[in-house]
Amino acid sequence: MTRLKTCALALLVCVAAPAVLAAQSRPPLSEVAEIEDTLFVVALANEVGRKCETISGRRLKGYNMLFQLRGRANDLGYTDAEIRAYVESDAEKARMRAKGESYLKSRGVKLDTPETFCAFGRAEIAKSSAIGALLRAR
Repeated sequence: MTRLKTCALALLVCVAAPAVLAAQSRPPLSEVAEIEDTLFVVALANEVGRKCETISGRRLKGYNMLFQLRGRANDLGYTDAEIRAYVESDAEKARMRAKGESYLKSRGVKLDTPETFCAFGRAEIAKSSAIGALLRAR
């Protein structure tokens, strides 16, 4: 019986150790460009859709992108709990907001002037950019 317990423990360590080591070697999700960049695009499009009355967000397309993004993060070895912790983190939300505000300001958007969000959104739609693909002029 003792030998069986020892074998079971050894098997558990052999199975669990690679997963633990892999989790420790992965960078934070905020440093995975394909995840961070896609999340950033969705967040910007959402903000433009909220601030501009003449542009709406393509919400279903955005949700689809987010579901695909979760799947890609899972494929990279991140658990749903790790993904949830990343997107629900107050620190990550603040960092993403600051990044978004900086990006928008660099493109002429005045955060207290909705029309500048509209001009930005219309320009993104006209360029067929990743942000523009998530927006629709009304």
